[in-house]
Amino acid sequence: MEYMGQYKMLPPESGTFQDREELIKYVRDFGASQGYVVTIKKSRKDRRVILGCDRGGVYRNRRKIEESQRKRKACSRLINCPFEAIGKKEDDVWVLTIKNGDHNHEPLKDMSEHPYSRRFSEEEVRQIKMMTDAGVKPRQVLKALKQSNPELQSTPRHLYNLKAKIRLGNLSEKSLKSWRPNRSVPVNTRTTSSEGSLKQNNQPLKVPNFIGGKFVESQGSTIIDVINPATQEVVSEVPLTTYEEFKDAVIAAKKAFPSWKNTPIATRQRIMFKLQELIHRDMDKLAMNITLEQGKTLKGAQGDVLRGLEVVEHACGMATLQMGEFVPNACNGIDTYCIREPLGVCAGICPFNFPAMIPLWMFPIAVTCGNTFVLKPCEKNPGASMILAALAMEAGLPDGVLNIVHGTNDIVNYICDDDDIKAISFIGSDIAGMHIHARAAARGKRVQSNIGGKNHAIIMPDASMDDTLNALVAAGFGAAGQRCMALSTAIFVGGSVAWEDELVERAKALKVNAGTDPTADIGPVISKEVKDRICRLVQSGVDNGARLLLDGRNIVVPGYEKGSFVGPIILCDVTVNMDCYKEEIFGPVLLCMQADSLEEAITIVNKNRYGNGASIFTSSGVAARKFQNDIDAGMSIEGMGMCLPILLCGIHYRERLCTAKQDVLMVVFLESVSLNCISISDMEWV
Repeated sequence: MEYMGQYKMLPPESGTFQDREELIKYVRDFGASQGYVVTIKKSRKDRRVILGCDRGGVYRNRRKIEESQRKRKACSRLINCPFEAIGKKEDDVWVLTIKNGDHNHEPLKDMSEHPYSRRFSEEEVRQIKMMTDAGVKPRQVLKALKQSNPELQSTPRHLYNLKAKIRLGNLSEKSLKSWRPNRSVPVNTRTTSSEGSLKQNNQPLKVPNFIGGKFVESQGSTIIDVINPATQEVVSEVPLTTYEEFKDAVIAAKKAFPSWKNTPIATRQRIMFKLQELIHRDMDKLAMNITLEQGKTLKGAQGDVLRGLEVVEHACGMATLQMGEFVPNACNGIDTYCIREPLGVCAGICPFNFPAMIPLWMFPIAVTCGNTFVLKPCEKNPGASMILAALAMEAGLPDGVLNIVHGTNDIVNYICDDDDIKAISFIGSDIAGMHIHARAAARGKRVQSNIGGKNHAIIMPDASMDDTLNALVAAGFGAAGQRCMALSTAIFVGGSVAWEDELVERAKALKVNAGTDPTADIGPVISKEVKDRICRLVQSGVDNGARLLLDGRNIVVPGYEKGSFVGPIILCDVTVNMDCYKEEIFGPVLLCMQADSLEEAITIVNKNRYGNGASIFTSSGVAARKFQNDIDAGMSIEGMGMCLPILLCGIHYRERLCTAKQDVLMVVFLESVSLNCISISDMEWV
């Protein structure tokens, strides 16, 4: 009872699970995060399982020994902690209920104290079996394992027990995949008074920085709330990183660069293979976090992760992308060759709309090229980046190679001004992008600034109505219009009257709801301020003569009345002089324009200053070919997710052109900076 007054460890929430193993894993993971050890007390596999806490004060054995003579062991199985959770099979699901959520002991200080952290991983077991078969002695086996995993806590006793199982043939597949706590997740313990314990545990968690391979709580005094857009509830709190903490991150990245640069490319690729495996494993966890912090539907959030995963898979083939060039005898007696080398510390600044995909566009490519990285996720939804950092560490990424800091304008300026940062990737709004490009380029940095987005579709009279409308509705209103490749403007050649009724009906059929609802088609926009801006731009279009075919501004979702929801909006007869056309709305709004000919429609598209992407719907090969030849869009319709990794590769290494003649070596550094498909090159002779 003394400990209960000082420490409050929360029990897991009750719920339903598909099978027994999933239920047990959930309770163990939650218990480890709170600082207690969950063990199975009783089990009937087909009916019921009783889970207890393995951190009490009485041994299982009944020997009558004086209490003062007993010596506590870190991994002893103790049974008198009152905590008890019961899993019971009902129909086809397992139901978890908490019988007693109290504890009578202090929590673990960190995950290294957890007795199950001493277990060997599946890969380590396979290595042990291989080395045992080769006749390697146990202590040499343990030494070899600790070289690849310095944090390994297993002792010779654990190794002898495992060797005995291997020798007797008792090593089952279940033993290989036994549960282990994730040591990258910090234990969430708070020391407090008995009166304040419950109050403090109900407060939102503070999001830490990730510096030098460790989660470090920020000492910043300014805090930004991470808001669930569907409920307006505070999910977590983000302290703004101080300048000293930012410099610690840069120094950690700079310190890690020399050894990481000289790490073989095959080793770096292997870490990326492991990372993509771990992302697949935690796909649902990432998707749920994105839904809670950003508002996307669960399907959209899974798509967010999958698109980023494609870039991780792309990084797994980095060896061929880093191959240089060699020209023998370019001139008489002169050989020329090109070597690609990493730059050093790189940085990434992310927007809110794709919390997993865009960080995965950035740091996997950069680090696999041999750079180290400082990532600044959007302060509105940093959770996905923190999960990815934990997975990267679990995959084997060395300390300091990836670092994460949080903040707003000040951190962005720190990144632009720091002389140790050699390259910056940014995706976001026009104003921020132009500021970052100008400020960082003035410091001689490479800058990749992907800004703005206004995508047009030209609809010819001969287009298939069914296919065209399906594409317009999906591309215009999907992800609540919050993506830079959203189709915001449709130009109807010959007029839109014949299309309007069916377009409205299909848009009305979309279900607007919280992202956690599996049937939802459209979730909320990121914030109330964004909703107000969307409504203002739509109203300005109506005031200037646009026809409002469908108005989703005042939609109310039952149970989520406070949410920042915007339903599908369709504006017709929009002209190029209206603010709703000239500005990027970034919401579920489709603007319908009119054109008398294909040439006029192409002219409208080419005059727009954003020109991110463009498409045409037609059954005429002649029209399609003219569109392909005459359109001037900044990015092809095939999709940004496939071409951006190529751009990211280009910014994260330097090409060294070497010309050798007898004993003379001339070196040319080819440096390039890209901004929206503009390439600037300069030469520096050494």
